[in-house]
Amino acid sequence: MTRRVAVVGGGSSGLACIKCCLDEGLEPVCFESSNDIGGLWRFKENPEPDRASIYHSVIINTSKEMMCFSDFPIPGHFPNFMHNSLIMDYFRMYADHFQLIKHIRFNTKVLQVKQRYDFSHSGQWDVETENKDGKKEKHIFDAVMICIGHHCHPNLPLHDFPGIDTFKGKYFHSRDYKTPEEWRDKKVVVVGIGNSGVDIAVELSRVTKQLYLSTRRGAWILNRVWDNGWPIDMSINRVLAFQRKVIPFGVLCSLGEKRLNQQFDHSLYNLKPKHRLFSQHPTLNDELPNRILSGTIQVKPNICRFQGSSVEFGDGSVAEDVDLVVFATGYRFSFPFLASHVVSVSENKTSLYKYVFPPELDRPTLAIIGLVQPLGAIMPISEMQARWATRVFKGCVKLPSVAAMLKDIQCKQETMAKRYVTSHRHTIQVDYVNYMDEIAEQVGVRPSILRLLLTDPRLGLNLILGPITPYQYRLRGPRKWAGARQAILTQWARVVQPMQTRPCDEPKAKRSLNWPLILTAGAVCLAAYVYQNNLSALLQDPTALLDRIKVYLPAQ
Repeated sequence: MTRRVAVVGGGSSGLACIKCCLDEGLEPVCFESSNDIGGLWRFKENPEPDRASIYHSVIINTSKEMMCFSDFPIPGHFPNFMHNSLIMDYFRMYADHFQLIKHIRFNTKVLQVKQRYDFSHSGQWDVETENKDGKKEKHIFDAVMICIGHHCHPNLPLHDFPGIDTFKGKYFHSRDYKTPEEWRDKKVVVVGIGNSGVDIAVELSRVTKQLYLSTRRGAWILNRVWDNGWPIDMSINRVLAFQRKVIPFGVLCSLGEKRLNQQFDHSLYNLKPKHRLFSQHPTLNDELPNRILSGTIQVKPNICRFQGSSVEFGDGSVAEDVDLVVFATGYRFSFPFLASHVVSVSENKTSLYKYVFPPELDRPTLAIIGLVQPLGAIMPISEMQARWATRVFKGCVKLPSVAAMLKDIQCKQETMAKRYVTSHRHTIQVDYVNYMDEIAEQVGVRPSILRLLLTDPRLGLNLILGPITPYQYRLRGPRKWAGARQAILTQWARVVQPMQTRPCDEPKAKRSLNWPLILTAGAVCLAAYVYQNNLSALLQDPTALLDRIKVYLPAQ
């Protein structure tokens, strides 16, 4: 009998879960509370309660080759860093290609997920849902995959800002920001220097009278555009990943910080943080230095207090007549439909084995997918988690003992605490390469690079020296993809394709006569040296001289 799997959420993680269930012969039923797929990446003018929401101009910070699903490359003509509307186009292509939509029940909210009375034996779950008409239903599932992400509940710590109740202007969380036009010629403060905060600050600064960017700690700013104009995440290969493991953390940070300060001095721009480069989730923005340099953005310390329409900062400076404050202060995650003894969340922390499985369930039939904050793209990670989870549900992969899982959880928490500054955003951090390899090992799909170097050197070298694109994890093992090799060998062509929008004939290098002249002169001198005793005779017969010189000239 086919095992039925409930998938909660129809965003990028939910789509990957449906696909992986189908790959493994499971029967997925996806419950999506809205009327469409896409989750976080679907723009809506009016934010919905307990749902992620983005602003109109959002462009993703990971390039298309690094963010695609591992067996479905993004079309070559799509730009490398895509607008949210193009990401939605890609999701629709993926869903249509693998016929996923028919497995989704739209406008259906999950009210409760609880263990059945015989859970220790069956591993089954009771799932209660409600549709848009208020009709409630109860279902029985053999397994559950939760894919609601971690951008649902805005974190708005107003208690940290004295006098906010006296503020005469408007304030809201960054999830409520949509477009800049309303704030033309106004004074605006943006609180927070993460990716959303900086993107919103840069966009608003083009129309505002003055924008103030308030930050407690500062940040290291990276560019999407890296060496020679390539996407920054395409520069990360397995050689660099290995170097990160062997080079001391402090040295690694110093090298990176020196590189970033060569682009612009972070101290000069009042951005330099006290923490090291790899101790915080990176902020990517190519325009911020220019906006600071042109004076449209002023970087300020944390807000000390509000008073009427004035905002006082920690350095004693005051911004008068402020019209708007945008709090880009992150999000909190929770699972309100789950009992706390199944998955408990406190201060944005939860205990999951490799960020997926609750370790102390009698049966491993519940998986949390996409609850990570990667230094890289989330889509391939969610897909890899789903591939692992569905293999566990089928019994093809066994989880270790409870003690071993708890030890792994504790080790990861200690490592994270040691590396990152204390923040609610640093509770689910993972490094893309290490984490993908770790989960791929569980599934049995981690690429065997040494073997490839011996059997397919061209492909092996691409895996070592090229970007660590998701296709690498479809070369072998369960559900390998016949097109993976070709996708890897053509990935750079897809990076180049969208930029080739006009003929750009480079002038052909003129053939230099220097080397032929030098070689000819050398040949003449060598011939003269060899035949110095017969030089007079040779000069009297130039034809003989030329015949002998030809031996030393380069072949035509």
